[in-house]
Amino acid sequence: MQIFGLVGLLVTVVLATWWVTSAGPVSNTLVDESGNTVQDSAYKNALDSAQKAADKMENPVSVSSKAIFVYDEISVPDDTRILDLSGKSLSGSLKAEIRHLTNLRELDISNNNFTGLPAEVGQLSRLEVLNLSNNPFTGLPNELGNLSNLQVLDLRGTSYSEQDLSLIKQSLPNTAKVFVD
Repeated sequence: MQIFGLVGLLVTVVLATWWVTSAGPVSNTLVDESGNTVQDSAYKNALDSAQKAADKMENPVSVSSKAIFVYDEISVPDDTRILDLSGKSLSGSLKAEIRHLTNLRELDISNNNFTGLPAEVGQLSRLEVLNLSNNPFTGLPNELGNLSNLQVLDLRGTSYSEQDLSLIKQSLPNTAKVFVD
């Protein structure tokens, strides 16, 4: 959905630029048929419209974003803050490239068939919410303990190792809430 917003924004800016450049010199005032001076607001309206479209985007994408492949054919912009892959029947593991999502605050991979989680998730230093619930994990990487800003770790409905969780909890912030069955 973000890509449609970005495309719409770009189309609006291109059309506004074309309109301004094809209309000759830009003037802030026009004269109506009665000889009265009126303010030329079409250009300003186009820019305001483009800004409003950009503001409505849930996760704005910068023009300089690079695509990061986090799963087989799933890529997201590198400045993504919230990644929700829940309930998509995904299996195996996320790709190690997830470490490049340095602005990621929330990661939700709940309700899938993941059996593993790459240790690189532990490099997501800004991560606050990690929802791993309802996946048949065979283990958890100890690097999850490196998540110094983590506030919520949801492991309900997973097959985690008590030993793994014990080691991870020792390194997590004291304020982190860990949800288990």
